Amino acid sequence: MTNRGVALVAGGAGFIGSHLCTALLDQGWEVLCLDNLLTARPGNLRALKGRPGFTFLRADVTEPLPRDVMGRAKEIDRIYNLACAASPPLYQADPEHTMLTNVIGTSGLLRLAEQANARFLLTSTSEVYGDPEQHPQREDYRGWVNCTGPRACYDEGKRAAEAIAFDFGRMRRAEVRVARIFNTYGPHMDPGDGRVVSNLICQALEGREVTIYGDGSQTRSFCYVSDLVEGLIRLMEATDVALTPVNLGNPEEFTIGELWDRVRFLTGSKAKAVYLPLPVDDPRRRRPDIGRARALLGWLPQVPLAQGLAATVEWFDGELRAAGPLGVSSPRVTGDARLSA
Repeated sequence: MTNRGVALVAGGAGFIGSHLCTALLDQGWEVLCLDNLLTARPGNLRALKGRPGFTFLRADVTEPLPRDVMGRAKEIDRIYNLACAASPPLYQADPEHTMLTNVIGTSGLLRLAEQANARFLLTSTSEVYGDPEQHPQREDYRGWVNCTGPRACYDEGKRAAEAIAFDFGRMRRAEVRVARIFNTYGPHMDPGDGRVVSNLICQALEGREVTIYGDGSQTRSFCYVSDLVEGLIRLMEATDVALTPVNLGNPEEFTIGELWDRVRFLTGSKAKAVYLPLPVDDPRRRRPDIGRARALLGWLPQVPLAQGLAATVEWFDGELRAAGPLGVSSPRVTGDARLSA
């Protein structure tokens, strides 16, 4: 296979990042995977270790980039920035680090892109829309975000990261892309990350009470990880992309109650659902307008929820069985029925 060049993936050991690393390797890229492993699962990279062209570097983007990266700066052609905890329990556990990862980390990676003359892609989030008053959410919607709330470290951090990226682009210091990722699910999710898909599946498989925040009528749009990765790569490789964010997500909208019904059917669970108050600033509705992604990238999600959820349940079942009865319940499983991008 022809070597297409060198791609740096910051946050490459994470849920989405590990799938992206695999896809890039399959396409002939050499991949430098950078991750601090604070929230990522090292097992996500198990299948990649030993593959030709794959290098893992443990480092934190809030610190100066390692010599192994800077020494190869002129060789790097693509930089994907996925570095940041994405689930509310994890990014709220150290809000300062979350904010600095988005601001300092993005700034440092953009400077590397400038030095390397590499194309740069920032994975932003649907969280920049906050609890939206516009539905579905288009990229020109400015959002309804609580800038002082408990989610602000992530929401405002991503908004700041977008601002830095677009400033680099306007000043022609780097060629940038910005993806606003909506709710994504699939294999390699952490059973203890506190997101709605992992929570409902794990609680159902374990036979525990299933916790749903609110009355279950709040909505999300769930994009399978392979579709999301395809969108990221298409956005990175698109040649005619203006300085504008692009929504990537599945426009099919489901209530949390409907999601639980599907999980219950797939797992055969008899677990009781317990309804608790909504968390602070939890969005009531979330659905992407993907017209821009269709027009610019020719991208449309291909995996329906029924198919993707079945594959995800099967993967979690294997993970939980391998962990055994003492390793299943993680203290990070909070029962929080939210799903961050």
